[in-house]
Amino acid sequence: MFHHPDFDDHEQVVFVCDPAAGLRAIIALHSTALGPAFGGCRMWPYASEAQALTDVLRLARGMTYKAAICALPYGGGKSVIIGDSGRDKTPALLLAMGRAVEGLAGRYIVADDIGTTLADLAVMRAVTSHTAAATPAAREPLAVTAYGVFVAIRAAVRHRAGRDGLAGLRVAIQGQGNVGRPLAGYLHEAGAQLVLADLDPARAARAAQELGARAVDPDAIYDQAVDLFAPCALGAVLDDRTIPRLRARIVCGGANNQLAEPRHAAALAARGILYVPDYLANAGGVIDFHQEGIDDSRAAVLAAVGRIEGITAEILEKAEASGRSPQEIADRRVRARLRAARRRSAA
Repeated sequence: MFHHPDFDDHEQVVFVCDPAAGLRAIIALHSTALGPAFGGCRMWPYASEAQALTDVLRLARGMTYKAAICALPYGGGKSVIIGDSGRDKTPALLLAMGRAVEGLAGRYIVADDIGTTLADLAVMRAVTSHTAAATPAAREPLAVTAYGVFVAIRAAVRHRAGRDGLAGLRVAIQGQGNVGRPLAGYLHEAGAQLVLADLDPARAARAAQELGARAVDPDAIYDQAVDLFAPCALGAVLDDRTIPRLRARIVCGGANNQLAEPRHAAALAARGILYVPDYLANAGGVIDFHQEGIDDSRAAVLAAVGRIEGITAEILEKAEASGRSPQEIADRRVRARLRAARRRSAA
């Protein structure tokens, strides 16, 4: 594992097996330099354990970067359960997962993710106190990730196009799930013109009908003549095949790990496409968790998530002034904060 291409000096990787509960899972703690590792539990029918390991390593690192870029007191972690959430999820499996989280003694705080829900966290709380959504207000649905992407889009459009409003902005959204659908709603209310795609064509069609948008086949979403492309589905969608097809001037979305490889940030820049680092645009979830201990009312949470707009604007301005990509500027800031935290810990 130490030679895995996505291993980035992760502090701890735990393989969990509970045959009686049907649980096979991996928990990855990328860093606890800034605080306990926070991150969701994803349940997905991975084709192999190797695929699950790749996913959890990349996702855990992304969580570290989300917290650090927003100057929050958390590290990055993630967990993945190998299985079909619609078929394999049981209370016994969730309790077994909760016990694995508890065994890490607070080094990892688990949240919901693809394939898991707030109700699943409630089951885990029977055996562990280290979960998100522990307050009544935090259990109410609130599209924090989508709102963070929305305000990041506002900053990117202001930077690239020099305008504050989004009316008439042409946006292609990939994915109509828990992030893509509410993001489409925010953009529709702001007057944007939308093109939507989802692996479930019926879901895309429903959203398009509700929002007066246009639905296209999943692969065709890259070819749309739009101002902005918002990836809000699975990761690694920006690669050597898709980047040359993009007709958008801005990429800003809610998916994790949108770049198939780090070099693809430069590939976007070479085409004159402004790329907002995914871990900045989609940091709403960790901000929401931080608000649980401060003020988790709806208004307070959305106001806190709104900080993403200012951070995005600052990163884009610094990138333009330095001639570097926004990804490089954001990465440098994160690494500097992690180095400073490690020095304080060692002192």
